[in-house]
Amino acid sequence: MNKSDVLHRIRSEKVIALIRADGPDSLIDCARALAAGGLSVIELTMTTPGALAVLAQAAKELPDVVFGMGTVLDAQTVAAAQAAGAKFIVTPAVRPTVLAACQERGLAVLGGALTPTEAYTSYELGADVIKIFPAEYFGPAYIKSIKAPFPHLNVMPTGGVTPETVADFLKAGAFATAAGSSLVQPAALKAKDWAAITARAREFVAAAAKA
Repeated sequence: MNKSDVLHRIRSEKVIALIRADGPDSLIDCARALAAGGLSVIELTMTTPGALAVLAQAAKELPDVVFGMGTVLDAQTVAAAQAAGAKFIVTPAVRPTVLAACQERGLAVLGGALTPTEAYTSYELGADVIKIFPAEYFGPAYIKSIKAPFPHLNVMPTGGVTPETVADFLKAGAFATAAGSSLVQPAALKAKDWAAITARAREFVAAAAKA
């Protein structure tokens, strides 16, 4: 799967499922539950202990899922994540070395930004998608505002994306969206309630389809 394929998959599914956890236990089962609900583009994060090992195991066990690694801050992590099976990289802020490393390696990269200046800087440095974070403070109207002067930017809100707002974000011009705790709810993850996580994923899929 090349970079173009990955970006097409993200745009088609419309929602990246973001799994944040205190440890690696059950993350693979969580990914399986999300995929069962129709969300097969999944971002793990470097803030999870043992994230690279979990990614490697998950990529091996779930070959039909497109895994990415988030909270990537340096080029060394880009290399390690790609070796573990990451098909895309996500940063929480403008990180020139990460963007350069992804370009060199042919990896899709979602570069974090908030302001118009940060968004365009990230684009100029090679980000394929601009991750607007944290989006919950400004909502869909902010995505529309960003797209007005920069219609060619692929923007993706993260934060504040719920079944109630996902369609509004997409209608405002978002390339895709990303959802974390509103999708993988901490209580369900802790209880290993995979049926609840699958059901929640289906809610997001249905809501995104309305856009």
